[in-house]
Amino acid sequence: MAGKRNLPPLEFYVPEPKFRPGDPVDFVHVNIPPAGAQPRPDEGCPAIETSPLCYDLVRVLGEDHQAVGPWNPRLDADTLREMLRVMARTRAFDDRMYRGQRQGKTSFYMKCTGEEATSVASAFALAADDMVFPSYRQQGILLARGYPMVEMINQIYSNRADRLKGRQLPIMYSARDYGFFTISGNLATQFPQAVGWALASASKGDSRIATSFIGDGSSAEGDFHAAMTFATVYNAPVILNIVNNQWAISSFSGFAGAERTTFAARAIGYGMAGLRVDGNDALAVYAATQWAANRARSNQGPTLIEHFTYRAEGHSTSDDPGQYRSAREAEAWPLGDPINRLKNHLCAIGEWTDEQHEAMDRELAEEVKAATKEAEKNGILGHGLHHPFHTMFEDVYEELPWNLKEQSEQAIRERRIKWPSWKEYEK
Repeated sequence: MAGKRNLPPLEFYVPEPKFRPGDPVDFVHVNIPPAGAQPRPDEGCPAIETSPLCYDLVRVLGEDHQAVGPWNPRLDADTLREMLRVMARTRAFDDRMYRGQRQGKTSFYMKCTGEEATSVASAFALAADDMVFPSYRQQGILLARGYPMVEMINQIYSNRADRLKGRQLPIMYSARDYGFFTISGNLATQFPQAVGWALASASKGDSRIATSFIGDGSSAEGDFHAAMTFATVYNAPVILNIVNNQWAISSFSGFAGAERTTFAARAIGYGMAGLRVDGNDALAVYAATQWAANRARSNQGPTLIEHFTYRAEGHSTSDDPGQYRSAREAEAWPLGDPINRLKNHLCAIGEWTDEQHEAMDRELAEEVKAATKEAEKNGILGHGLHHPFHTMFEDVYEELPWNLKEQSEQAIRERRIKWPSWKEYEK
C-alpha cells in the first residue's frame, strides 16, 4: 500500500459545452464531409459493413443545392414540393401554438424548429400503416399522414373535443388510426415498445414495420439499451432513431456520450446496422429511412439512425436557452435550416421560386389560423369548456366497480351543488 502513495490522484471529469452565453461561436470542430461522398451499401448487407457510416455523415444536398451521390433518392418534383409544404406547415403550426401558450390558451408546448426534416422526411419514406413510436418533436409525422390539425389543437388545449379527454400533457398525442402510438413523458419507453410491436408484427406474419424516435439525452436511459439488445437478438423489423439535436434541455449531448463517439456508433457494439445522417438534409433523411425500411421488410434486421441536427429554439415553452448556450449557435449551425435547404434545392432545379415559397407560407399561416379558430370553439385552457366531469371515472375498467360508481356519483353530486352553472357542461 505504501508504494501507491506516489500515484497521481484520480480525477473526476465533467463534460463541458464549447460555448456558453456570450461566447463567440465557431463550429470548426464539427466535421462536415462533402455531400455524395458516402457509399450506399446493399440493403441486405451484413450489419458490420455499415460501420464506417456510423462515423461518417450521409449527405445528399451539396453546397450548390444539387442532389448528388448514391444516396440521392431521386424523388420527383411533386413529392419534393409536398415534403417542403408539410415541413413548412409544421413550422407554421409550431409558431401559432407557441403564441397560444404565451397567450395562456394552453399550459405547455414544444416546437421542433430546425428538426422538421427528421420527422417529415421519415414519414414520407415509410408506409402509411407502419407504426410510429414517437417522442415529443414528431408532430410533423402526424401532419404528413393527414391527421386533422384541429384535433391536434383540441388536444393541446385539453378542451371538450380533446379525444384524450384532457388526460395527457399538451402535445402528447395518440392516434391509433394513423399509426401513431401514444407519446409518453417518460423518456425512452417508446424504444422497447417499438421493438415489441415489431416482433409482434413479425410473429403474426404481417408486413408492417415499426419505427421509434428519441433524443440524444434519452439514449442514456436504460430502455435504450434494452431495446437495442432485444432488437438485435430477435432481428426485429424496426428502425430506431436518435435525433441528436445537441441539447437535452440544458444539458449538452456530451452528457449522453457525444464527446466519446457518435450515437450511431452504438449500433456497432450490438451488431446492428447503423447510419449517421445529416438531419437537416430532407433527402438524406428520406434515403436513410427508406434504406432501413427496406432492410427491415426483407427480414434483414433493425437499423439505428442518428439524425445529426440542431434544436434551433428552446426545449419547451418552459425553457430559456439563453441561460445555457450562446445566442448565436442556431444561426451558426453549419448544416443550415432544413426547410431552406429543400427550398433552395427545388429552386436550383427550376421547380420552385422565392415568390411561390412566400405565397405558400402565407397560405399555411391562414390554414393554421383557421384550424386554431375552429378548435377554440371547443374551449381553451381554464375556460370551463372541457369533457363532462363523469368522464374522469371512465376508460380504466371495462365495467366500473361498485365502489368507484359510488364515488363518482358522490363527486358529481357535490360538484353540481357547488357549481350549478356548470351543469350544461355535464351533458
